[in-house]
Amino acid sequence: MDVAPAAIAEQASRKRPVAGVGRVIGWPGGSLWIGRHLSPVQDHAHHAIQISLAMEGSFRVRIPAWPEPRETAGMVVMPDRRHAFDGCGATVATLFVEPNSARGAALRQRFAGCDVALLPEVEAREAVRFLHAQYVAAAPDTVLAQFAQGVACRIGGNPMTAPAEDPRITAALAWMQARLATPIRLEDVAAAVHLSPGRFRHLFVAQTGTSLRAWLLWARMEQAVEAAFQGRSWTEAAYASGFADAAHLTRTCRRVFGLAPTMLVPESSFTAAVS
Repeated sequence: MDVAPAAIAEQASRKRPVAGVGRVIGWPGGSLWIGRHLSPVQDHAHHAIQISLAMEGSFRVRIPAWPEPRETAGMVVMPDRRHAFDGCGATVATLFVEPNSARGAALRQRFAGCDVALLPEVEAREAVRFLHAQYVAAAPDTVLAQFAQGVACRIGGNPMTAPAEDPRITAALAWMQARLATPIRLEDVAAAVHLSPGRFRHLFVAQTGTSLRAWLLWARMEQAVEAAFQGRSWTEAAYASGFADAAHLTRTCRRVFGLAPTMLVPESSFTAAVS
């Protein structure tokens, strides 16, 4: 259930700055960040494709090529494109989609040549309508994840039309996802899928559009945030996701998301704090 704006304002004024209050739900190949945005997010870039849809109100986005921020109810940000985001107090559903996934490939196909695509308001509102209804009804994470993946399919089109994946790179991604808490070297991943390091590096960049190091930073950051929103401390989440310590996690979060992890507040703990 969404948190009342008055309670949010009171909590934000009494304690550390809060960028957003809500829920973070992950699944293989993506995640949903859903809730109210309270303060701007600085200029940043990340590996995943971002779909942001205002469930109530609107938000602003800016990229280096634009002299002024633009207001919208929906946007799609392609991988590794720098952008700044101001939620303007709106309730927003943001999906992060792995570019290598079938849904990600469909999105890349539809929005090829774009850095940030602003969606028509009618399309944005209609795409998020059923997810919003489930969120307001306090649906469990499994249900929200199902509806969120439907949103990604609706925005991207039929993922079955997406370009074919290289099964060796797909296997490598799964191999790394299961080992994020441990050191991962390019040579070890290449050996796991029976490729030379040079060939693996070429295929990895060709399929994912990014370097192995950038992908690992993103995957570890996303896993850490999800763990913290499931009840673990930020320190525990950092160690479990392969970061040296909480400070390392904080530096990476600022670089990837434009904010410190402590500025993200789980909806359940926030509601308890203001009740």
